[in-house]
Amino acid sequence: MTDAEAIGESLQRLAEQGRPVTIYPAGAEPVLARIASVDPESSRFTLELDHGASLPPGRCTFVTWLDAARFQFELTSTWTPLPGQPGHVPADFPTHCTVLNRRSANRLETPLAGNFLASFVLFGNPYELQLYDVAVGGIGMRCSPREATGLHPGRKLQRVRLELGDAVVICDLEIRLARRFRSFLLGEQVQIGCRFVNLSPAMQAEIDKAISRMTLARR
Repeated sequence: MTDAEAIGESLQRLAEQGRPVTIYPAGAEPVLARIASVDPESSRFTLELDHGASLPPGRCTFVTWLDAARFQFELTSTWTPLPGQPGHVPADFPTHCTVLNRRSANRLETPLAGNFLASFVLFGNPYELQLYDVAVGGIGMRCSPREATGLHPGRKLQRVRLELGDAVVICDLEIRLARRFRSFLLGEQVQIGCRFVNLSPAMQAEIDKAISRMTLARR
């Protein structure tokens, strides 16, 4: 999306809906925010950062959801707050935005019973995250914000052990999205969507079998 008017309208819809926006500063931890207001005439909008949060100067990647698609753009700024409003930061409209379909393939939610886990090591730290859905093209995981440290969009995960009920698959993944949400039972959680990378035919066959078994179990 490169049309300035369309970008402004999209930002306005995000502001009206109060959609959460996850901001990924280069080399820093992500920050949660929302779009407080939009001024189409000046092609600027104002961010409302999460309580006590701030943005370091430099490039930031913004990721959110607009209807059924992921909405993403990048901006570079000093991120200077408005006078007397430390949590409100003005910014220029992006020159272009990326809009991606939410799902390229149907995803099947993992059953409550059974082992559906993703285990891997990143920068020497072990992770074991719960799977919440599986598709032929990727998987979805969930975890607490503390457990999500370092799991940013674009990051590659190597030799991930997927436990899909009775099947075990070792594969590589690429993180495509990370967004926060609030669960009634678990509190604040992070949804992490990944796509398979360099999946061999044998691994793909195992995943297809696991999805078939999950589908049959639901009937």
